[in-house]
Amino acid sequence: MSSERDEESGEERGEENMDGEGEGEEENEGEVRDMEEWNGFLLEGTTEKGQEDDVLVEWKPGDPVTPQYVLRLAGYTEADYLCSPEDNIYNISFSRFKIRDLEGGSVILDLKKHCPTEIKDVKEQEAARFIQYHFTPAFLNLREIGATLEFTVGSKAVNSRNTCEHIYSLPDLDPRTIEEMIAHPFQTRSDSFYFANNKLIMHHKAEYSFCKGVEMDTE
Repeated sequence: MSSERDEESGEERGEENMDGEGEGEEENEGEVRDMEEWNGFLLEGTTEKGQEDDVLVEWKPGDPVTPQYVLRLAGYTEADYLCSPEDNIYNISFSRFKIRDLEGGSVILDLKKHCPTEIKDVKEQEAARFIQYHFTPAFLNLREIGATLEFTVGSKAVNSRNTCEHIYSLPDLDPRTIEEMIAHPFQTRSDSFYFANNKLIMHHKAEYSFCKGVEMDTE
């Protein structure tokens, strides 16, 4: 009899544990949903809730530029910048940019901006948003690079210096593509977008040359 009671009590405990596991899963799912709503970021685009199927909200001219909108761009932005220098309300200023080869350990590029200050001239602001990089053809054979950014936030640079490094695995390029990129300097282009609170505050553009015999002054 005692063994039957033990079995019965064991079954009851098992049912209780099953109920507890279910509650934990529900809590985890709720946390994930809360995090998604807090981030407001979906790879496919911004969606409206409360309907059977999520409906994509189209971006309209005059709307804030969000990460969702940028992810749907077909390619390099040929037109004007997607935001103005005045949108950089936190006065973020880049003071150093370094690229290193993670496999070989060599530093490929090290650009430094001495004594970063608040730039007020419009022409200087526009120039700061565009840069041309000069690399040798060997750059196109690299497999993995690290790109380090040093930047300041606010007008008091002494108390707000920050550093971050992004690791990039470079794609395998076929010989014909490499030849085209070498033969057409500055036709390889990129956009860099920087967001705060899900809104675009900085937009930079770059062009790249992979010709031989070009050296870049990093001072």
